[in-house]
Amino acid sequence: MRQPQLLVPKVVGHRGAAGHAPENTLAGFRIAKALGVSWVEFDVHLTADGRCVVLHDDLIDRTTDGQGAVGDMVLEEIASYDAGAWFDPRFAGETIPTLEEVIDLLADLGLGANVELKPTPGVEDDTAIATMELLRSAWPDHLPPPLVSSFDYRSLEVARDVAPEIARGLLLETVTDEWRGMVEAIEATTLHCGHTPLTPARAREIRAAGYPLFCYTVNHAGRAQELFGWGVSGVFTDVPDQVLPLV
Repeated sequence: MRQPQLLVPKVVGHRGAAGHAPENTLAGFRIAKALGVSWVEFDVHLTADGRCVVLHDDLIDRTTDGQGAVGDMVLEEIASYDAGAWFDPRFAGETIPTLEEVIDLLADLGLGANVELKPTPGVEDDTAIATMELLRSAWPDHLPPPLVSSFDYRSLEVARDVAPEIARGLLLETVTDEWRGMVEAIEATTLHCGHTPLTPARAREIRAAGYPLFCYTVNHAGRAQELFGWGVSGVFTDVPDQVLPLV
């Protein structure tokens, strides 16, 4: 069943605070907290040895000094690469964290989280199962319950079956007329979409149906203000310090 009691704030730090720190790193989550957010969003991939790591891309090339597909590497190798210096030399030494490490840090910081499943093609089921089981066993009681989202519909189906009590959010780049059936089939709590294709009419339709609507990636205060005016429930932003003053 849907969980309307889930309370996600209006401003969520995207991949931590990706405009201020290397994305999906422990440093990024600390900076997001310092900037004033109460929730962050991050991505989960599965390694070759079945470990959940926090990384957006299928490849480690863009955000580390290494190369290759995360799904082809074991955790020990992935953890050996620098994931901070590409952003700024002062972040040298940051690594791709495990989901366990991130959960521990969120517990210390008091941050809620939207956990996005980003499965390597072919391991959608395994990624969802491993992530959901870890969230079930390791998520701290003192934090707000997590929200799990994905563009990958199969991953959300598996998430629903493995841990139905953990709220799900359907991610769509563009919301089409089929959105309602898709949301209902996976018993999603929220709908997430790109802000550029969204129209005021579509936003009103989603909100009138009782679903919280979240938009990514909104990095200008004026645009965030416009979306809030349409009834959008919240935004994911790389620069939460620019959007938080609105709320």
